[in-house]
Amino acid sequence: MAFRRLRKQRDPEGRMSLGDHLRELRNRLTIALIAIVVGAGIGWWKYDAIFQRLEAPIQQVAAERGTALSTLINFSGITDAFSILITVGLFVGVVIASPVWLYQIWAFIVPGLTSREKKTAVLFIVTAVPLFLAGCALGYLTLPKAVHALLGFTPEGATNILPADTYLNFVLKFILAFGLAFLLPVFLVGLNAAGVLPARSMLRGWRPAVFLIFLFAAIMTPSPDPWSMLFLALPMVGLFFGAVGVGALLDRRRAKRDVSVAWRNLPDDQASPI
Repeated sequence: MAFRRLRKQRDPEGRMSLGDHLRELRNRLTIALIAIVVGAGIGWWKYDAIFQRLEAPIQQVAAERGTALSTLINFSGITDAFSILITVGLFVGVVIASPVWLYQIWAFIVPGLTSREKKTAVLFIVTAVPLFLAGCALGYLTLPKAVHALLGFTPEGATNILPADTYLNFVLKFILAFGLAFLLPVFLVGLNAAGVLPARSMLRGWRPAVFLIFLFAAIMTPSPDPWSMLFLALPMVGLFFGAVGVGALLDRRRAKRDVSVAWRNLPDDQASPI
């Protein structure tokens, strides 16, 4: 708060030097990291239950094949168990602290917007957290299909001995990819609210946007079946066009406001009807 008051005293319009921007970025990152570490504490506290949830797809495959689970999840190094504890805790911290770090991202962008656009941006900050959590939930629900499809290439009678760190890195990246992908409309609308990306430009580029969405989904869901890719790509396409629609409404409102301001600024002899 003191920094923000000092900035307003230096410049009534809220403009900042490069050094001020870097200092504010450092402060925002510090707050986000502290929130993630606090959330990670909860992840470490509930580590056993979370680990069982994450390895559930492997348990399903093991049950279908009648294979002992101990032959599937392997802690190969003496430090693996500890490093995985840290990784899982940080993953949980990112999910739990999503309201904080998403707000910090927007709070860093907001000073460049007008007061009315700030109010509009707050509405989309509120939608960002549910979208991120919904994406993570969809990724978790899609995960068993991806794991089952990938392990389906194992020859009959063979056993998959999976390093725990490799498997969990795949699982956590898979879930986070869904969550981050669902933030696409929030950032598109934010760029529109900042006047950087008009809705007409977004709509004009819908073909390459859809192609890039499917390419992103194919890379982030490496299972050979098309369903995992479609589970990620189709909601992203719907959210993209939803962002275009919201951007069009914001553009129309902004155009009406600009016309109203221009009309009020006209001299009385020009503004009065003849």
